[in-house]
Amino acid sequence: QMQLRESGGGLVQAGGSLRLSCAASGRTFSSYAMGWFRQAPGKEREFVATISWSRDNTYYAGSVKGRFTISRDNAKNTVSLQMNSLEPEDTAVYFCAASRSGWPVITTSAYDSWGQGTQVTVSS
Repeated sequence: QMQLRESGGGLVQAGGSLRLSCAASGRTFSSYAMGWFRQAPGKEREFVATISWSRDNTYYAGSVKGRFTISRDNAKNTVSLQMNSLEPEDTAVYFCAASRSGWPVITTSAYDSWGQGTQVTVSS
């Protein structure tokens, strides 16, 4: 398994932006698809975005498509999530995850490793 650590969460007003980062340990980072999920209080963890190991493919949840952008740097073992036009409904704990399953990987069960999460709060 891979060790993952998220950073970059915080409090932002509606319409603002945040950039989340996830640092991964392990020499096989480039062979994993990486994803971002989020979990709001009282709700199940939901898929946000994923990027293939080669960076050629990305896939987004409908609720964030056009506002969020996922990217990765295999040389630095990092994956990022740029979040623009944030809405109060985006408030959640955001998790970074790694998967060696097929593409696209949008279910929590397909991910092998998870970070501890970072809180994002969007005020109205």
